[in-house]
Amino acid sequence: MEMNVSNTDEQVVARKQGGLNPAIIIPIILLIGIAIYLFVLGNPGNFRDAEKLGSSSVAFSDIDGKDIHPESFLGIIYKGGVIVPILITFMLTVIVFSIERALVLGKAAGTGNLDNFVLKIRSLLNQNRIDEAIEECDRQKGSIGNVVKEGLTTYKVLAKDNTLDKEQKMAALTKSIEEATTLEMPMLEKNMMILSTLGTVATLVALLGTVIGMIKAFFALGSGGGTPDAAALSTGISEALINTALGIGTSAIAIILYNFFTSKIDGLTYKIDEISMSIQQSFAEFN
Repeated sequence: MEMNVSNTDEQVVARKQGGLNPAIIIPIILLIGIAIYLFVLGNPGNFRDAEKLGSSSVAFSDIDGKDIHPESFLGIIYKGGVIVPILITFMLTVIVFSIERALVLGKAAGTGNLDNFVLKIRSLLNQNRIDEAIEECDRQKGSIGNVVKEGLTTYKVLAKDNTLDKEQKMAALTKSIEEATTLEMPMLEKNMMILSTLGTVATLVALLGTVIGMIKAFFALGSGGGTPDAAALSTGISEALINTALGIGTSAIAIILYNFFTSKIDGLTYKIDEISMSIQQSFAEFN
């Protein structure tokens, strides 16, 4: 029993350690976001007459950028200010972890059609063909197959056990399935909180950029001694709107993908519960 508990603990740790590590990936993405802001968006080619500054990046030539006017969409985004690289980091984070979740959930779904797999297992259980059902799990190679195989393996052991009564066997079978499900869930749900958090935080950070831009716009409006600085005013307003657009776009994508992956996880969990109930019903009928 102690060995089984130890093995279970090791499997839980392995599940939790699977996938990308946010503590390592997010700082790397932040550096990439800053590099994109400085060298891609801030490329002199995106601005009118910026090549006269003799630099590979507008940021290293003209920090304020008041005399730099964008002539491309990338230059317009650059004018969004210091909040832009943060929002770019958020967008890249959503993309990276969405791809990771898609790969993990695709692997968890296994090979073949899940609905057909569920019907096949239920059909074999109704005929008490446990060995064939286990072979079907091996071919499925997914989270559902892992849980079902664990339940069926316990089924076979308990069917030959004469030391326990029926209620004790059913309790042991239920516990085995629940433990197997618990082992799979951390792998399915890992990093989902990142998408959920960015769905909210991206909007708030964008709002901060919007407020900063509007502050600059109103400052330009009132500092001209009766004649507003049109260039500074337009810069402040564009900074506000660019941050708003980036933040709302990132937030919308994060929320959509979070809900999509959540529905995928719920679908897998439902199928696990469906087959688990069939295993318990089959055991109660044949044993």
